[in-house]
Amino acid sequence: MPARTAPVPTSSAAAVLEVVGPIRDRYDEILTPDALAFLTELHSRFSARRHDRLADRMRRRFEIGNGHDPQFRDDTAHIRHDDEWRVAGAGPGLEDRRVEITGPTDPKMTINALNSGAKVWLADQEDATSPTWKNVIEGQLSLYDAIRGQLQFTSPEGKSYEVTAEQTPTIVMRPRGWHLIEKHLRYTDRTGRTMDASGSLVDFGLYFFHNAKQLIENGVGPYFYIAKLESAEEAKLWDDVFTFSERYLGIEHGTIRATVLIETLPAAFEMEEILFEMRDHVAGLNAGRWDYIFSIIKNYRGRGARFVLPDRSEVTMTVPFMRAYTELLVKTCHKRGAFAIGGMSAFIPNRRDSEVTERAFEKVAADKKREAGDGFDGTWVAHPDLIPVARAEFDAVLGDRPNQLDRQRPDVHVSAAQLIDVHIGRPITASGVYGNVSVAIRYIEAWLRGLGAVAIDNLMEDAATAEISRSQIWQWIHQDRTTDDGTPITREYVEGLIAQVLGEVSRFEGDRFDDAAAIFREVALGSDFPAFLTLPAYSRYLVETD
Repeated sequence: MPARTAPVPTSSAAAVLEVVGPIRDRYDEILTPDALAFLTELHSRFSARRHDRLADRMRRRFEIGNGHDPQFRDDTAHIRHDDEWRVAGAGPGLEDRRVEITGPTDPKMTINALNSGAKVWLADQEDATSPTWKNVIEGQLSLYDAIRGQLQFTSPEGKSYEVTAEQTPTIVMRPRGWHLIEKHLRYTDRTGRTMDASGSLVDFGLYFFHNAKQLIENGVGPYFYIAKLESAEEAKLWDDVFTFSERYLGIEHGTIRATVLIETLPAAFEMEEILFEMRDHVAGLNAGRWDYIFSIIKNYRGRGARFVLPDRSEVTMTVPFMRAYTELLVKTCHKRGAFAIGGMSAFIPNRRDSEVTERAFEKVAADKKREAGDGFDGTWVAHPDLIPVARAEFDAVLGDRPNQLDRQRPDVHVSAAQLIDVHIGRPITASGVYGNVSVAIRYIEAWLRGLGAVAIDNLMEDAATAEISRSQIWQWIHQDRTTDDGTPITREYVEGLIAQVLGEVSRFEGDRFDDAAAIFREVALGSDFPAFLTLPAYSRYLVETD
């Protein structure tokens, strides 16, 4: 007789989401019992699938690293070849997106964005926000108040800020990507297994639960930017989250509108499939240029010298692989009735330096002229002073039209080989190596203090640009690269640059430069390559337990 086995222990206890972060003033307005019950349902229904999709990412990255270049999928060719289907498109308030301003959701930046004159505000809980517990919850409070017309802010210096614009931008909120966790909320499933909450589900869930009906009453809707997607299956997961959430609150299916950032290499091969899986909820795609460059480096970091990029400043939007990716994005979007939104130039003005400002205006104008000419329907800026510059370039092409969805691109034919043609023909310079070390350490230091978008050397840096900087250093070391003056790029060489940077920065009480340098060494000089620098930095330094 076969051996008898004991039954597998199970528990019929209800799933629960526990708040383990500190509760400060007004946090209970966001972390209500009903909101936490909704988050619990989201985790019960979707957390297992989230883990499956993250495992798929790891397998795919392993395959690319071992010589299997991505291709357009054979199993979904019928979706690409079917010319009939279209996406939901713009919701109310999203018909004209010619200039969108991006930025974090603290009260001051929220008010500045709403007063900016942009058509859309990307309220960023992702790369422009350091995910401290304070930023996560107080960002939700800022949005809650702004949507109800009750947001005010007084700075420590006594300066008052309030929304004064007659017409404010439509808010599109960006939750964290699937890979990020929220350690201040702990989910226990029905079997008794406990895990950190999903940053994606927390950010989306709290915003949607508290604001969806108010946004609809305001004449717009709950709109989201979806970051870091790598596959149609990940898009399908988000679409199922949207459908369940609409049903949970009793609002009409398709009310949610999402704009998906195409900012990973695998996603560039599945643009149509992503649109198809989200077709009831999707408004468009965005060319997330900085994370896209990071994704190229991450996936090809070990594939030899021909996949090594030069100085970050040389990787412009006109190099072959970037040109192919953006051209394909516009063609794909307009074929399906979706908006194509351009990316963000890193150049920003400096109100204390007219030459810097003039140069920024020239660079941004050229970038936006190219995007408008290519067929994009809108673009991003990171500073209010750049809105007129960007708007002028899109006005010149659009005129009184709200978009150029009618502009098809039959002239565009992009092959898989073109999407990975990373040959640029420019050198790695000593100043480029130093710049990467300097920017990464200074950005990480600010991030550890709770700042997610930081002006450094007249460029707007966020987590994506810091990822480029550290991943290039890792790749240059592991591929035995040298600078154009013949200096080998080694760990020892970079250690010298770290010491140089730490000696040059202005230290102050409470700075985090030593911690930043430690993180940089781990993610840029280690033998292993962490998928995201924010993962170890978050777990080690941003988790509050009191």
